[in-house]
Amino acid sequence: MQSNAIHVVQLVFLALLFFVVLFAILARKLQTPYPIVLVIAGLVLSFIPGAPRIQLNPDAVFLLVLPPLLYAAAWQTSWREFRFNMVSIFMLAFGLVGFTVAGVALLAPHVFQGFDWRLGAVLGAVVATTDAIAATSIAKRLALPKRIVDILEGESLVNDASGLVALEFAVAALVSGRSASWTGGFLHLAYLVVAGLLIGLFVAFLVEWFERFVEDGPVEITVSIIVPYATYLLAESFNASGVLAVVACGLYLSRKSSEFFSPAVRIQAWAFWDAFTFVLNGLVFVAIGLQLPYVLGEIHGFRFVELVEYGLAFSAILIVLRLLWMYPGAWVAHLIRNRLLHQNVRMPGNKQIFIVGWTGMRGVVALAAAFSLPLALADGRPFPYRNLILFLTFSVILVTLVFQGLTLPPLIRALGLAGAEAPDCEESEARALMLKAAIDHLEKKRALDHQDFAAVYEEMLNLYRQRLEGAEQDCAAPHRSAALARRIDLIRELARVERQTAIHLRNHGRISDDILRQFEYELDLTETKYALASQRMKGA
Repeated sequence: MQSNAIHVVQLVFLALLFFVVLFAILARKLQTPYPIVLVIAGLVLSFIPGAPRIQLNPDAVFLLVLPPLLYAAAWQTSWREFRFNMVSIFMLAFGLVGFTVAGVALLAPHVFQGFDWRLGAVLGAVVATTDAIAATSIAKRLALPKRIVDILEGESLVNDASGLVALEFAVAALVSGRSASWTGGFLHLAYLVVAGLLIGLFVAFLVEWFERFVEDGPVEITVSIIVPYATYLLAESFNASGVLAVVACGLYLSRKSSEFFSPAVRIQAWAFWDAFTFVLNGLVFVAIGLQLPYVLGEIHGFRFVELVEYGLAFSAILIVLRLLWMYPGAWVAHLIRNRLLHQNVRMPGNKQIFIVGWTGMRGVVALAAAFSLPLALADGRPFPYRNLILFLTFSVILVTLVFQGLTLPPLIRALGLAGAEAPDCEESEARALMLKAAIDHLEKKRALDHQDFAAVYEEMLNLYRQRLEGAEQDCAAPHRSAALARRIDLIRELARVERQTAIHLRNHGRISDDILRQFEYELDLTETKYALASQRMKGA
């Protein structure tokens, strides 16, 4: 019997992976962010007889899914941009979360029969966190200003912690029947934040020290899998914020990884984490759609039309609350950044503020938070309207992810923000400085080396001077010359010719598979490098 159960789990898991791959391909064909397509697909699958029935387990989300996704997101975040935009990020990650909880607590008693402000606060805290995957993928594809993308990514990185802390306070007040004092609440929040950050940095220091003595790709990738889970569990064991601990650990190690990762390990690690996070996100978004039967099955005493009206009304409230916060929040952030931090940044335009406000899409953390609500109060009574909170959360995820996600691209185009930012010369200038340093090193080394190698140095200098000329043209002439574009195309074409020749030699027994894999690795690096260069030229 146990063997059959294991086989069923395996079949369901494989089926879900197949659905993720199939609908991700469909999303690429439709040029739509895959989270939107996967949620819709999961929703459709939930109505098919015999489709896998998977109930979302909040512990599985918080302990198995959330840590690696946060860690990967932190790893890909630039600390410089995060620090520069920190005030704007915190105005959303903390200010907007608080405004959302307060707004829903105030409005819920007037919209949902039977709700009081405490139940409204719980509902507001459940849906306060946002998921930026769909929003940022759209923003990057349409070349939205990088400042907007950085703020959206930073918000989703931090507001998981603030939203879950707000939920903890709101649930405690409702379950126990007592409200926490402002002083006690502030001290508890300070402990969660400070202890979480310190624990995350402590783990990061240990990992950095360990990495100095290891040079083995599989071992280092295995360590990178362990780190987010260990950091999260360690922080939670001290009753600190596991979310902030993982974020702090990821930000620090990402910045230091250039010093302890070898080139080969770095390539392997990025490839692994790209695939790992895609699978996790894919399974999660399909699972969200599959929750509908469970959510509807728990609802009693409400007509379907009434539920739909509730879901749409609550989604509209959340969208309006976010938009209401955006404008004064942006003004306060601008004032702090210019007057106190002397950052000398321009006030974002109304169009940019509106777009950031329109990207408040909810995801799996909100649904897991709803499922994590206790079943009973301290006196044994059932948790009031728990099933309705579940349904409202599910409705908000569908409306914000699907409706806002699908309307975001036309809105960006209609507001004239697609590709609105001027070319960023930072990369070209940095590349030119790197090449100049290499040329200076070559010239000094040539003066000290034997004359027999003069031809070698001349060849290398000519190569680097050509690369320097191309780098200097990147910013001065974004639409580079046809000759440079042809050169890149020829290099990629010649790499493919070399690969086909190597495969032909392997097929005829003239080289082994080991040698072929070595050649493929070298050619893959070359072709990937120039494929990226080609993409930059087309996007310029």
